Formats: sequence, structure tokens, C-alpha cells
Amino acid sequence: MLHLFYPRLCEGCSKPLLAGEEVLCISCNLEIPETNYHHVPDNETAIRFAGRIPFIYATSFAWFNNDSLIQHLVHGLKYRNKKETGIYLGKRLGERLSETNWWKEIDIIVPVPLHKTKQAKRGYNQSMLIALGISESMHIPADEHILKRVRDTESQTHKTRAERLRNMEAAFTVNNARQLSGKHILICDDVLTTGATLEACALALMVIEGIKISVATIGIASS
Repeated sequence: MLHLFYPRLCEGCSKPLLAGEEVLCISCNLEIPETNYHHVPDNETAIRFAGRIPFIYATSFAWFNNDSLIQHLVHGLKYRNKKETGIYLGKRLGERLSETNWWKEIDIIVPVPLHKTKQAKRGYNQSMLIALGISESMHIPADEHILKRVRDTESQTHKTRAERLRNMEAAFTVNNARQLSGKHILICDDVLTTGATLEACALALMVIEGIKISVATIGIASS
């Protein structure tokens, strides 16, 4: 009766979801432009971080283009309170990572944090929802308290790469660094553009002795 009066609709095409479908219908799932980067060591995501941070693995789940399905899903997650979309996309990413030989090396999943002011306004951190989805698929713990955003940075949307890097300087600090010694951390975020935010997160984590860092995002913007 609940489904009759309040049907669950596909976030892609707005058609009613069938039993077993979650967030997207089968047809829309097939429309996601997956990168399959998790099988390609020298992929575009890895290339964007090469020479900038010492990472072990780097991957993105799908291409993020203007007016694409992934853009629609991420915008819904960030600006329209579609929390279930974050967990769903995280699960999809986690499923792909679980196909690799290296995923068991990861000890903990760390989302890119929001500043407390922005998180209070939005009500949640979209990257943490993605981390929870990855955690559910991979059975690896996610922790949103390891990294803390100490500066409320300006929006990165219309900034150049150099401006983005300057905007993110000293934006993050690390909690409980000693307990993370020797751990392999997977930093996750929604979309990779220039990589300035993820770079700042990784550099903050590099104060930890013996740390290993990998990076995973839902989308990667076309270069």
C-alpha cells in the first residue's frame, strides 16, 4: 500500500523501481559510464596525482560530464538531500574495488571532511555516505573523525588549478595520528577535478609514520 501511494522512483528516469532495484532501475544502471580504472594501474585518476602525492592506488568509478547521469546523481546527493544515493554509489564503487587483488590491503576508509559550518547547513557529509557504502561492500571500517577540516574554504567550482591549490592550503588536520601508524588509508570523495582537495587531505595524512594512501572517487571530470 505504501508503494502504491508513495512509489520509489528511479533517480535516473523517474520510473517506479521494481522489487530488488535500489536508487536506479536496471536500464539506468546500464547507462552509467564506468571507467573500469580499478583494473588499470596507470589510469587517468592516477595520472592526475602522479608527482603530487605518494599514493599506492588511485581510481574513479565513472566519468562525470555535464548533463550526465552521474552529474545528476551527485548533484542530488549534494544539494537535494538524496542521502541514499551516496550510499548506493559507494556500494557500487566498493563492488568494483572488491574485484581487484589489492582491496584487502586497505585498513580504513576516510572521507574528505566538510567544515563544521557547511556540514551543519547541509545536514550531512556526502563523502561520508559514499564511505559508508564502500564500507558495506568491502567490509572495511569507515571513519569520519580521522581528518578534520579546520578552514571553511571557498567553493572550488570556478577556480583554476593553482587557485584551488592555494584555497586548500592547511585546510585539514589529523586526529589520533599515532594510532594510524603503518595503516593503509583509502581516501574517498564524490568527484575528482583537479585533485586539489584530495591532495590536501593526503598531505595532511603524510605526517603519520609509515602511512600508505590510496584514493577513490565516484566521478572523474573530463580533462
